Amino acid sequence: MDLAYTEAEEEFRARLRAWLATVLPALPAKPAPDDWPGRRAYDTAWQRMLYDAGYAGLHWPVDAGGQGATPTQHLIFLEETEKAGAPYVGANFVGLLHAGPTVAAEGTAEQRARWLPPVLRGDEIWCQGFSEPDAGSDLAALRTRAVRDGDHYVVSGSKIWTSHAEVADWCELLVRTDPAAPRHRGITWLAMRMDTPGVTVRPLRTLAGSTEFAEMFLDEVRVPVSHRVGAENDGWRVTMVTLSFERGTAFVGEVVACRRTLAALAARAQADGHWDDPVLRRRLGRLNAEFRALWRLTQWNVSEASGPGPDGRGKGASGTGGVPGTGGSVFKLRYSHARQELYETAAEVLGADAADLDREWVLDRLSSLSYTIAAGTSQIQRNIVAERILGLPKGR
Repeated sequence: MDLAYTEAEEEFRARLRAWLATVLPALPAKPAPDDWPGRRAYDTAWQRMLYDAGYAGLHWPVDAGGQGATPTQHLIFLEETEKAGAPYVGANFVGLLHAGPTVAAEGTAEQRARWLPPVLRGDEIWCQGFSEPDAGSDLAALRTRAVRDGDHYVVSGSKIWTSHAEVADWCELLVRTDPAAPRHRGITWLAMRMDTPGVTVRPLRTLAGSTEFAEMFLDEVRVPVSHRVGAENDGWRVTMVTLSFERGTAFVGEVVACRRTLAALAARAQADGHWDDPVLRRRLGRLNAEFRALWRLTQWNVSEASGPGPDGRGKGASGTGGVPGTGGSVFKLRYSHARQELYETAAEVLGADAADLDREWVLDRLSSLSYTIAAGTSQIQRNIVAERILGLPKGR
């Protein structure tokens, strides 16, 4: 892989920087963390600005409504928007980084035409209904049941940690359609409207005080069969596509953010007199190397995913046709622990007064604790690396 930027890529970077310098100063103030209607309006307005400027779905295929940009252009976009302090995808997270790419890779032409444009414009928000109280990391143990009734599925069960359910229009929902099948079979991927009768949402408050997750209860919810992505009982394979995006590309902007945080932490340590500590300097130096390596791994993963799959579109988490491969698990595993160590180090440098002086640092520290659980626990990622990359036998 050639890591040098071409003249055209540098021109793209310059245009993007100029646009960001023009639009960012005019943005309104961010809403309060607990103002979810306000946050939805803020996030979707930013997404519409990206859409109007030709930056929405930059790396999505043209036939999915995207710009068909190269992986390198996509990474430049993520790098420059993060450096400039542009808004994060926020409430658009699931639609843009999970459900949308999954529909683009696995959906029918009609499904792509219906669901992808509203995601790119910021018109509709998606949430993720995968985990259940007794099926978190062991996702194959899910029990939410869907029974076929003519041209509908009747869904009953419950979900937990449903991201952005409070403000979502749609949910990417995993259900069990064949309870007699083996655990990894008999699962189906559905798109469910959140205003369907029988859907109840109860927000969950996190350690940091936010409510971006919720419990969701489903009481005989009717979902059209036409809203199924992939074949009935083939949902596990479709889910692996979704999770490969979540593990492979959804965190790439955060690597840039961590590198910026690390630089700010080093400056703080120098200003506060901590820089004389050789142990701290070695730790910061190692973290710097870690995040630089993670950025290169990101470049490799995204480049690998840009190749065509056997059918020209990429099916499954094969690392082809726009679908990230198992290298995403390597990235997610390393990134989760590096982020936690970064904020552990920040807590040491900032000291006991951090809670009063640097609220954002504290919130990021609390958030970092979840990263070894979110998007698949570190134990799950180690299993994937062991079995699918190293070829080791499955444990018993």
